[in-house]
Amino acid sequence: MTNTHPMDRQAVYDDYERVRQTFHRLLDTASEAALARATDGTRWSNEQLLWHMLFGYMVTVRLLFLVRFFGRLPAGVGKGFARALDAATALFDLVNHLGPCGAVKVYGRRRMDAAFDRLIDSLLRKLAAESEAALARGMHYPMRWDPFFKDFMTLADIYRYPTQHFDFHHAQLTLDGAR
Repeated sequence: MTNTHPMDRQAVYDDYERVRQTFHRLLDTASEAALARATDGTRWSNEQLLWHMLFGYMVTVRLLFLVRFFGRLPAGVGKGFARALDAATALFDLVNHLGPCGAVKVYGRRRMDAAFDRLIDSLLRKLAAESEAALARGMHYPMRWDPFFKDFMTLADIYRYPTQHFDFHHAQLTLDGAR
């Protein structure tokens, strides 16, 4: 399935650079006490939420693969897959919550910083190589998994997704100067 909305690649490039700089600033300036502080509106600490924000970009790499695969299949196949994922929302929510709790024990600031740069660079390279036809291809998504998932999303939508996710959670951080 495809959609024919042109994509403003430069806006995506600019957003990725903005969030890269913001993420580095947040990690570089946060004290250990600030990282351990509870966030506003989540059950995570600031450090866990920062990792979750990074994870949004990790997930995007996998979502790109899914769009490329399901976007070439009949719409009913993708819709069925999205329904199956929606049915597993309770399990997804549990893993989504516990993941950052454990990941921060392994990652730490430096690894999060470096991983963020690698992901942004990778996504920028992938976006630069996409054809307009590929960017217009899309699939159905599990709308219960994330407030930014729509029933049908194009590859262009997926490239915009992690920044929407990042900005939403950035407002929940309680780090000094986070907002």
